[in-house]
Amino acid sequence: MALVVYNDLTRKKEEFIPIEEGKVRFYVCGPTVYDYFHIGNARPFVLFDIFRRYLESCGYEVTYVQNFTDIDDKMIKRANETGITVAQLADRFIAAYYEDADALGIRRASVNPRATHEIDEIIRLVALLVEKGHAYQVDGDIYFDVTSFPEYGKLSKQSIDELMSGARVDVDDRKKNPLDFALWKASKPGEPFWDSPWGQGRPGWHIECSAMSTKYLGDSIDIHGGGSDLIFPHHENEIAQSECASGRQFVRYWLHNAYLLIDREKMSKSLGNFKTVRDIRKTVNPLVLRYFLMSAHYRSPINFSEDSLEQAKSALERISNSYSDLKFAISNRRRGKNDDILSGAIKEAAVSFKESMDDDFNTAGALGAVFDAVRAVNIHLGEHGDADMEGLSSALVFIERADDILGFLPDSQEIKMDESEVEALIAERDEARKAKNFARSDEIRDMLASRGIAIEDTPLGTRWKKKL
Repeated sequence: MALVVYNDLTRKKEEFIPIEEGKVRFYVCGPTVYDYFHIGNARPFVLFDIFRRYLESCGYEVTYVQNFTDIDDKMIKRANETGITVAQLADRFIAAYYEDADALGIRRASVNPRATHEIDEIIRLVALLVEKGHAYQVDGDIYFDVTSFPEYGKLSKQSIDELMSGARVDVDDRKKNPLDFALWKASKPGEPFWDSPWGQGRPGWHIECSAMSTKYLGDSIDIHGGGSDLIFPHHENEIAQSECASGRQFVRYWLHNAYLLIDREKMSKSLGNFKTVRDIRKTVNPLVLRYFLMSAHYRSPINFSEDSLEQAKSALERISNSYSDLKFAISNRRRGKNDDILSGAIKEAAVSFKESMDDDFNTAGALGAVFDAVRAVNIHLGEHGDADMEGLSSALVFIERADDILGFLPDSQEIKMDESEVEALIAERDEARKAKNFARSDEIRDMLASRGIAIEDTPLGTRWKKKL
């Protein structure tokens, strides 16, 4: 089947057909870098990383852009509280973002533009909107006139009147309409500013994403992703300003992930349940968190709890252990007869995996296919001393291809020591055991354990694997 995605613009599943054959232009809203990113932020970062990987596995050339918002009210407030500049604050938490994202197995974007590095493009876009009559100036501020765009509300499926009655908007008598939003803000004492045709000031939040998307992906893009909380006003405003500027459709497919809850409550600092990826990494392997975040369909809410994290760890250990057993068997067992049950199960798992991912990036279904393969491998290894090497090899290829898309294997993380170093220490330990030097044998075992390596002595030799 062809890849279909649920398009929030049309509220239905549609076959994915890119604007340019063989290429995908993909934009995802990134973090505001005033703090470490929390697990609610992590969900779209992980999921859209998987979607990008899958598109690449299908042969598409994907240009993946994820921005950094490095100037806004929160940035200014935090910088003032900590006694550093906004730029210094941004540098600190962009570096922290990369550390945490790398730990989660999130591949680097094609481009990670920073809003403050794209001021010229932002000013160009604002000026174009003013020139076309879609924006107006008030005391150095520039506002977008939502009534100038007849389709305003088409993403959230509400009229301007409905949006006004249901939205919390800042009351400002200077605006023509309460829903009008700032494209450019006049400078205030103590705030960073840039020169513009309207005086010194800084960009509004919504225009930043339109400017960066346009610069790096063009006027029209294939996919725009983000959390469902961004549909209104952020993405609604992006559509309005982008399409008024270019006269073209801004985004072909809008994808939004559902909320993440903490023990079935909304995450907030006031409730004391605010969890950053940085904090979780102190006690939990980040791949366990990654697995948890992909374990439900992206459009379904997901509940984070200690139990759900423990379940994710157990599931990931099962996959990891089976993968380790699989590699060890291929290297050490004798070749046996072909097992039609094993080979058939692996073929079915591969088909199921693709069907799941083609059905609106159903990661939960794809993981189910991986477990089908794991179950078949475990049954085969348990029931056969001599192994079906062709069947096991096809299972290895399938699991590694699935991992290249989903990114669940510990082996896909950087190991704390070279494999050759691990093998050398295991060989030294084997010699120590033969010489009955058990003190040295135990010392090597403990050394490997401290570096996240578990070893197991079997009749076929010593094997090792990464611990979660």
